[in-house]
Amino acid sequence: MPSTAPSDQPMPADGPSVVPAATVVIFRRPTASGPLEVLMVQRAKEMRFAGGAAVFPGGRVDPADYELARRLLPDEAQEIAAARVAAIRETLEETGLMIATRQPVGAAEAAAARALLLEDGRLGTVLDRFGWDLEPAALTFFAHWCPLWDKAFDTRFFVTDLGTGAVDITVDATENTRLFWTGAARALEMADSGEISVIFPTRRNLERLARYADHAEALADIAAHPVARIHPTLENRDDGEWLVIAAGHGYPVLGQPKATARRG
Repeated sequence: MPSTAPSDQPMPADGPSVVPAATVVIFRRPTASGPLEVLMVQRAKEMRFAGGAAVFPGGRVDPADYELARRLLPDEAQEIAAARVAAIRETLEETGLMIATRQPVGAAEAAAARALLLEDGRLGTVLDRFGWDLEPAALTFFAHWCPLWDKAFDTRFFVTDLGTGAVDITVDATENTRLFWTGAARALEMADSGEISVIFPTRRNLERLARYADHAEALADIAAHPVARIHPTLENRDDGEWLVIAAGHGYPVLGQPKATARRG
């Protein structure tokens, strides 16, 4: 087991060689009285990681994300700041949503920004072209997951709230095949029925998200559970091997039989 490090730091040198990544849970209410929903992305079956699975928008942190983070968020820990930037960039790339800006962004502008991002690859170019300023506080650091093996994704999770109303989203049709809004409890039902497939961290996060009635409840729960790296481990029990996480991170379910757990 490598030495521990705070979640605002890279994986320690005595740990595995991992890939920094970022994911964002996007909340919305379709109507003023409707249930809280989250945006999920169904990945193409051909993808190396989580092929065919339903996940939250996100991906690896690029060098340009660190560069932009140093420019825009010089006072925040580099790993978290770059992960924020990556989460915003990947959301625009994968879904067509421009989140966490101080200015309102319409569908046509977002579509043009996405086209530029797909061409250039850097969120900074998009911000400069459209004159947008980021609102980093719109993304709340939610969780931090990293399996202890080489080439694993060292993933920081964020949550953000779009509020109420219709939202334009468009699948990128390359890495992903489908976008959909759903309640977290409904997503778990879909996974149990085989309608979608989810990997172990996604299931644990859906179980946690299903407890929240609104964004305010999510923020209160996050504040009550300081973020630390979660390392799933195997545990031998009377009924076989289980994949488990430690208590204390805010998750209502801590594991499941290894035979039923999809890890990536």
